[in-house]
Amino acid sequence: MFTGIIEELGEVKQLDQELDNLHITVQSNFTQELQIDQSVAHNGVCLTVVAINNNEYKVTAIKETLEKTNLNTIKAGDVVNLERAMKLGERLDGHIVQGHVDQTATCTHVENTSGSWLFTFKYDSGLNNITIEKGSITINGVSLTVVNSKKDAFSVAIIPYTYEHTNFKNFKIGTVVNLEFDVIGKYVARLVDLNKL
Repeated sequence: MFTGIIEELGEVKQLDQELDNLHITVQSNFTQELQIDQSVAHNGVCLTVVAINNNEYKVTAIKETLEKTNLNTIKAGDVVNLERAMKLGERLDGHIVQGHVDQTATCTHVENTSGSWLFTFKYDSGLNNITIEKGSITINGVSLTVVNSKKDAFSVAIIPYTYEHTNFKNFKIGTVVNLEFDVIGKYVARLVDLNKL
C-alpha cells in the first residue's frame, strides 16, 4: 500500500531483458535502507526488490506489467518516481494507492499558470475507468486531485514542489504516463455495473 507521496527520483541505470521479463536496475538514495522482497512503487507500479548492490537495486517487471504500464518505454538514464510502501500507523498524506496501474494516458496539454502547472491527459474510456471532479487520481505514482473531468480526459494542477521533485518536470505533449484510478471509485463503478445485470 502506498500514499502517492513521492519520496525521491531514482535513475534507471540498466535494463536487462530475460524472456518476457524486464530486469530494471535503479540508483536511489534510499537503497541502503531497502531489503530483498520489499515493495517499491516505480512511476506508480509496485515492484519487488530482488537484488541490492551498493546504491543500486534491481526489480523485475513481467509481461503483464509491461503491457499495461509505461515501464515498457523506459531507458537507461530515465528518472522514475519512487515511493516505498507505507508503514502502518503513519499519516496518509495522499490517498490510498495500491501500486496497481489500471492503464496509461497521454499528456495532451502543458500550461505554466503563473507559479503552477496545468497538465491535461487523455485516456481510453473504453476500459471503464472514470474520473470525477475533485476526486483522486494517481499519475506515475503521484497522488493528485482531478480538475476538468471529462469522459476520456482530465487535468491536474501541479504546485512547484511537486513539479521539481517528481518526473512531471520532464512531461511534454505525447508523454505516456501510468494511471491508477481511485480504489473507492473503482469499487463503486463495479457495483453499479453489477446492478445493471
